[in-house]
Amino acid sequence: MGTFDLRRFEAPEPLARAAATDWLNAISSNPPVKIFSTALPGGRIARNFFADIAAQVNERRADLSHVHFFWGDERCVPPTDPESNFRAAHELLLRPANIPPGQIHRLRGEDPPEKAAAAGEEGLRSVVSTTLGDQPLLDLVLLGTGEDGHIASVFPGEPEQVMNSRAVFRSVKAVKPPPLRITMGYPVLAAARQVWILASGAGKEVALRQSLSPNGQTPLARLLRLRSFTTIYSDCKI
Repeated sequence: MGTFDLRRFEAPEPLARAAATDWLNAISSNPPVKIFSTALPGGRIARNFFADIAAQVNERRADLSHVHFFWGDERCVPPTDPESNFRAAHELLLRPANIPPGQIHRLRGEDPPEKAAAAGEEGLRSVVSTTLGDQPLLDLVLLGTGEDGHIASVFPGEPEQVMNSRAVFRSVKAVKPPPLRITMGYPVLAAARQVWILASGAGKEVALRQSLSPNGQTPLARLLRLRSFTTIYSDCKI
């Protein structure tokens, strides 16, 4: 297993605030970069995270003109649907921070999943460079995790052939509603320069403990093994 930094918090609010502060510090790199690519998470903690970024952007007058926004996964629903990962990010972060449309690369959940996955890959490759393994190289990917240890919309129980797919985005049938989704696969997540896990909420302690075990079988455990280093923000009591 690769190494990880487990940062512990007492509640969701300080977790989200710390992650937002660290995110703003990460995009303000020195020397400055022409483009900073980041994939946003879904889940309950993401809403706190987005709101905290927007507040700190205004407080610090942070420059986000070089930041391009992607998503680790999306539900197959229109962007106005309450289940849409894009909608939460748009309402709480992108619109308050006045992010121009050209920097926003949402997954089109209203399209057929295979079409949306192909368009998502094309959009990602148009912005970022690629690794030697021909995977797009994102600067920073943020992921939530579930009570079963899933990440993005990669759930437990997938066949080995599916887990080993080199697809950048792929369609999945989730074990929880809404069932049809689009997700990044393991290779592109493993290739990212940085991956931060936001593990927050009651009921996730067992899955997180299993994921951090060298013999863990959750999707999060698999990702940790594929990467050399991962940062985990958690309020779970483990």
